[in-house]
Amino acid sequence: MQDVRSAFFFMKYGLIAGNGQFPFLVVEGARKSGASLAVVAIKEETDKRIDEVAETVQWVNIGQLGKMIDFFKKQGVEKAIMAGQVKHVQIFSGAVPDMRMLKMLWNLPKRNTDSLIGGVASEMASEGIELIDSTFFIEDHLAPNGSITKRPPTEIERENIEYGRDVASEIARLDLGQTIVVRAKACVAIEAMEGTDATIKRAGELANGKLTVVKVAKPDQDMRFDVPVIGVPTIETMASAGATCISITAGKTLIFDREHTVKLADKHKITIVGS
Repeated sequence: MQDVRSAFFFMKYGLIAGNGQFPFLVVEGARKSGASLAVVAIKEETDKRIDEVAETVQWVNIGQLGKMIDFFKKQGVEKAIMAGQVKHVQIFSGAVPDMRMLKMLWNLPKRNTDSLIGGVASEMASEGIELIDSTFFIEDHLAPNGSITKRPPTEIERENIEYGRDVASEIARLDLGQTIVVRAKACVAIEAMEGTDATIKRAGELANGKLTVVKVAKPDQDMRFDVPVIGVPTIETMASAGATCISITAGKTLIFDREHTVKLADKHKITIVGS
């Protein structure tokens, strides 16, 4: 298995870069592995600093699926990674799709995240480009099992986690969101399109203090896209909202800037636990 995996690093990889830190971690991980990476950057989403760190970059508008695939083919890409959020609400409301994207959208059975990105993956596969796990180059950033911060969950927080995990798993199964906020075994806020941090902020406005955040992977989490992520902004939002604990799915949740994230959580006496 190791020989097969090692052989992968001799081929050309593609990266579809969304917003945030995720694409930069993939670029760094690929470089450490000695892999060659061609990057498609999305004008509406990707941080412009990607030009400074990536070896080859092609900028596209959010609806230019054909241009993205053509670039990867010219670069000899056989395997691609999707990293960083691309707000799918923009795709349905603000993008001007090219003919390839328009045809793909027309044939979607549903207009949710899984269907949308699955459609993109199918279009790429039809051209010989395989979408692989987004954590391929950064598996060391995945959350371990157990308490990650100094303080373990309290009994009340454990009860909130147990209650919240069942609810969060169900909304994740329905592809509605992956995060809920709980207080006293009652659901305060459920994530939809707004994202984790906005959900936590809303919960804080509704019931500030003693909040437990439960963020889960989908029951059949496709590690190629939409992998759960937390980081420094998550902890900052929790501190402002009065949240004291966050439970995340071990082995399927990425922790960005882990050292600073954990240090900040310890400072605010916030518990991070992988389960």
